[in-house]
Amino acid sequence: MIKQIATVAVYVEDQQKALEFWTQKAGFEVYANHPMGPAANWIEVGPKGAGSRLVLYPRTMMKNWQEQKASIVFECDDIHQTYERMAANGVTFLQAPNQMAWGTYATFEDVDGNQYLLKG
Repeated sequence: MIKQIATVAVYVEDQQKALEFWTQKAGFEVYANHPMGPAANWIEVGPKGAGSRLVLYPRTMMKNWQEQKASIVFECDDIHQTYERMAANGVTFLQAPNQMAWGTYATFEDVDGNQYLLKG
């Protein structure tokens, strides 16, 4: 079952400048900062105690970032069970649950073709 919106991706030119803005100017806290390749990190920031966070995602890793809408991620207690239930209900998945270093994700779309992620 989906329990909350986990993250919304914001495509940034410079992760360190964006991190400085959100922490020093907006007062957000850093919830995650993990290597995601040779020149990027997976960075999550948000207000203190908040369940939802912003991911400061590097534009260089998203070829068509100009055309992308915000990336909304729904957090699940059990991604595999949620995936199976939603798929059985007729939800179109573009990607089955996929294990990555920073979590397990599955991509689905709504009736208008908007894409969302499940996070396990």
